[in-house]
Amino acid sequence: MIDAARRWHDLQSGRGIPPEILAQASASPWTHEPRDFAAPDEPADTPSRVSALALLGDSGTVLDVGCGGGAAAFALVGPLKAVTGVDHQPDMLEIFAEGARRRGIPYTTVAGRWPDVADQAGRADVVVSHHVLHNVVDMPPFVEALTAAARTGVVVEMFDEHPMAWLDPLWLRFHGLRRPEPARTDDAVAVLAELGIAPDVARWERENPPRQDPEWVTRRLCLPPERVGEVADALAGLPPRPRHAATLTWRS
Repeated sequence: MIDAARRWHDLQSGRGIPPEILAQASASPWTHEPRDFAAPDEPADTPSRVSALALLGDSGTVLDVGCGGGAAAFALVGPLKAVTGVDHQPDMLEIFAEGARRRGIPYTTVAGRWPDVADQAGRADVVVSHHVLHNVVDMPPFVEALTAAARTGVVVEMFDEHPMAWLDPLWLRFHGLRRPEPARTDDAVAVLAELGIAPDVARWERENPPRQDPEWVTRRLCLPPERVGEVADALAGLPPRPRHAATLTWRS
């Protein structure tokens, strides 16, 4: 493993939940409500959308890797003529399929993790992958499979740092766990450079979402429900968190 890829691997590996803390959890810390990920009817006109539309041209197909409810792909309605969604959660794929049907877009869903299911997903004109990269430890095969699947190009959207890094003070407060520094956009770009990819990089800021629900954060911290009040107090003391994002675009 070469230097940038090893650094990404090591930083990402350090973001996991230690087994001894995970063993204390009374509920899965990974639980999400799929409907919270449904694509909006009116997509935000972000740099990621602009880049994907430019690659797509007048008409084309899209492969959405880590699709969730399809926000990345369905932002391209108009030139989008068919879409494939890949996600490891079947309930997310149900929301994706519902969104495609409602928009009248031919679709295929593939259940599994990328790049394990890349052969099943096939190829598309444009490959999009939003907010998945920070869940990836071994970045080169993930990225190489994205590139191989794209006839025209790839658009990756990511936060500048791990999206759960804002919880680091709470891991320290409740578990005495000091989290390592998160991988950042520049680390991802360095890995791409090692792979011979020179992406266009657009840095921007997403709108701040509502502060996370204390019940969800309590589960995420592997704490029992009776500590929700303590977590709510701790959340109130955290400063507003920036939502710096980046769009990485390259041609295949």
